[in-house]
Formats: sequence, structure tokens, C-alpha cells
Amino acid sequence: MWNEYISAASIDEVLRILARHGERARIVAGATDLMLELERGLRPGIETLVDVSRVPYLDNITLDEGDVLHLAPLVTHNHCAASKLLRERAYPLARATWEVGAPQIRNRGTVAGNLITASPANDTITPLMALGAWVTLKSSSRERKLPLSEFYTGVRKTVMRPDEMLVDIAFQAMKDDQRGAFMKLALRRAQAISVVNVALLLTLDPSTSSGQARLRVKSAVITLGAVAPTIIHAPEAESYLAGKDLTTEVIAQAAELAAKAAHPIDDIRGSAAYRREMVRVLTLRGLRAIEDGEARAEPGRGEQAGFPSDPVLLWGKDKAKVSNGFSGSQHIAGSMIHTKINGKDYTFTSGQDKSLLRLLREEAGLTGTKEGCAEGECGACTVFLDGKAVMACLVPAPRAHGAEIVTVEGLADTLTPGPSPTLRLRSLAWPPGQAGQVGKEGRLHPVQEAFIQDGAVQCGYCTPGFLMSAAKLLEEKPHPTRGEIAQAITGNLCRCTGYYKIVKAIEDASVGAG
Repeated sequence: MWNEYISAASIDEVLRILARHGERARIVAGATDLMLELERGLRPGIETLVDVSRVPYLDNITLDEGDVLHLAPLVTHNHCAASKLLRERAYPLARATWEVGAPQIRNRGTVAGNLITASPANDTITPLMALGAWVTLKSSSRERKLPLSEFYTGVRKTVMRPDEMLVDIAFQAMKDDQRGAFMKLALRRAQAISVVNVALLLTLDPSTSSGQARLRVKSAVITLGAVAPTIIHAPEAESYLAGKDLTTEVIAQAAELAAKAAHPIDDIRGSAAYRREMVRVLTLRGLRAIEDGEARAEPGRGEQAGFPSDPVLLWGKDKAKVSNGFSGSQHIAGSMIHTKINGKDYTFTSGQDKSLLRLLREEAGLTGTKEGCAEGECGACTVFLDGKAVMACLVPAPRAHGAEIVTVEGLADTLTPGPSPTLRLRSLAWPPGQAGQVGKEGRLHPVQEAFIQDGAVQCGYCTPGFLMSAAKLLEEKPHPTRGEIAQAITGNLCRCTGYYKIVKAIEDASVGAG
């Protein structure tokens, strides 16, 4: 899919490579979109990928002295969803990042990558546009800042030049008198692109923002996604709301005006008429949520209309930050990939132009990790990459160089030494290399034991992915609620439609592990 893969150690190195290769090079951070485009031949002419995922200090979310929030280019969707700072000072963005994909996707996909992909259906562009964000683009010879509203020229088109890297996303933090919301409609509750999304940001009259009286709008921003070639505003609705109390009648009229601003198309996910109506409905719901106080992130409030206060991330303990000390690498055909898989050192001299999934299956011979869709949709290929659960089909194979990987074959060996869980096992013969493989100490992971005991193994094809997600969940939350279990497996599809026993097995494993 590519000829050369360079893992950079600094921004300066990235900029030098871009200057040298021009349009033949692309930056890789999460690669959750780019891998699919390369697989499908949608990016002809790309010869060099520049991996920035291990450049240190690029995954920070900070607030400067001017009350401006900054997202560095390696900030992932899960970083944002888990950020207390963003929940309190940029709620629409935090909520939008939680709506992206599934935990495995959010662990790799970055907000910067979401902006650069430039699809009008992408979830983070809409709230960032509402927040008045701007981006900083840097090359080896210049640096420029421009409003996000000037960044896009059409569907999947931006003003970025081939030698530029997006190095910062910035916006003014929400003030005490501001309330925001993000509303999304998709064809399913997770792992789905927006049919329509709406972001709202209201500045309230200070005398009413404390909740002691009906809220009066001082100014309003309403942005709409997936209803035009780029993210657009609803100017008539914004103007109409200014100076008015948020009454039932005002909310209804503002929603009608927002719908008139939409210019959608008919496609496989929805007709233009349906999208326009859903703009009205989502705007209505968002304004009601703001009026009712449901769209305000407050410490200790807990669940906020489906947004958990302590979300499931599947990145384990203390694994959210980019590790320092990586010196960079370059891979072409025949180069060596040195990696550690399930605690064992591996060296590969082939597979440099494959996905991590195919490297594991074809070069390493570890066939427990399954290829169900090769699109990041089903989760059958879930593995742990440097401690985080990821979809192996969306990770370039050279990213394994210098990394630590755990597949289902090594799942039991991730347990700390100690007594085995007390679950009683039914006899079940597992093929070598499959989901029930016993660890070095002759035991199974509690999740593996529970899947056997509860009959959660059906056709078995999706089972390795479910086991990996469940095991990482229990590492993160040893005694998860049923809702947290559901969150953890949103990226895993069961083709036999037997989720009840899977959920029961994870519940039992949490008891056995305790």
C-alpha cells in the first residue's frame, strides 16, 4: 500500500520529510481513515507514510492564560471524552468525541485527523466550528493560523498544502454564562457516521444564567453537519434567538429556522427531506436540553443524557500518554520490524506494507485475531497495542516496531501472578491458537473461563475480539456496571446476535476476578 514508512521522533523531522516528498507523503496519526482509503485505492500516488504517533508531548490538552484551550495534534477522541477540562469548558466537543466510533477507534483516531479528513459528516468539526476554533498549520518554511471556517473548500477538501502539518487546534473556553450541546443522529447507536449532527452554543443574559429565572439568550451559535458540502451555520435561527427567553414557542421557532438553513442531499443514509426534518428535531432537543440543564457538564453530576461521567476507554491504567524515548525508524521492503508480541520478541523482514492484522496472522502465525470486515466495524481484530485496545486492521504493520502487542493467544499471560479465579469450567476443547488458549501458568483469563461457563462462545468468530475488549474493561474497571459493559463492547459485533450471554459472562468474570 506504500513504499516507505517513517516513524518520526520530532515535528522538525516530519516537516523535513514533507518538504522533501510533497504530495507523495501523508502524515499518519491514528490512520483510521487513511488505512481504508489506501486499501480501496482512493489515495493513488502516496509512496511515503510519516507516522507521528510516538512524537512526545503532542497529546496534551491545555488551557493558557488567555482562557484559550489547545488540542495538540495527537489528542485522540478518547482523550477528549475523558477530559474533565473539556467537559467543563467545551462540553459540545467532549460530547461529540464520545459519539465517534467505538473505544478502539477513539483510542487511535485523533481530532486533528478528523478535521483534516474534512467530511461534513465528521462529528468534531461541527462543535469546533461553533466554538470558533482556529488551527495552526506549520511547514519547514512558514507557520500560519486560520479560522476553522476558512479551512474547508468542499467535501473532503482543505486549504492545507502538501508540506504542512496541523500542529494545534485552539478555541476560547466556554465561560460561566455559556451553555452548549451536541446532538447526533445516526443509523445505530455506535460505530455509525452522522446522518445529521447539530452543535449549539448559547451565551446567556448573566441575570438568568444562574438558573433562578427563565434563560434569556444574549447570543447564539448553531452549526449543522452532514447537510451541506461543509459545516454551516443557521444564521436566521441564531439571530432569532438573540434577546429572547427560551420558551417552548421560541425553541420551536428556532428549530424551524435551523431546518431552513440545511441544504442536504439524498444518499444511502437518508433523504434530503428526512435530514432537513432531523435538523429541526435535533435543534429542538438541543435547546430543550440546554433549557433543562441537561447539556451542562457539572462535576459530580454523573450521567448527562447518555454521556457517562467516567467513560469506558479501553486504554488500561496509565496508558493514555505517548511514551518518550522513541528514536524513530524507517521501513521499506525487507526492513526489519522488531516487536514484542505476548511477551515474546519477534523480528519480521516482510509485511512492511500490510496492516497489523495481516502481519499478526500471516507473518507471526497468530490466527486467533480474526479478520471480519477489515474496515474497523466489527472488532474481531481487537488487540492491545502499547496497552490500548485497537482495531488491528486499521493499524499499519510498521507501527509494531518497538511496540508491545497482546493478542488473544497471550491474554491469560496479562494476568498478574496469583490464584486462578474460582469459576468452574465445563470441558471444552479449543483449537491451538484460538480464544481459549491456556496461558504460561496453565490457566485461562477470567473472561475466557466465564465465556466457556456461560455459553457465550457461539460460532466463535467474534469471540477473540470480545475477550480482548472485556479483559481491558476489567483491567480498567474491575467491577463494571451493565452499562459500562455495553460501552466496552460497542466496537464488537456478534454475528450470532447472542449478546445476552456475552454480557452475562463479562459480569461473571468481574465477580471471579474479584
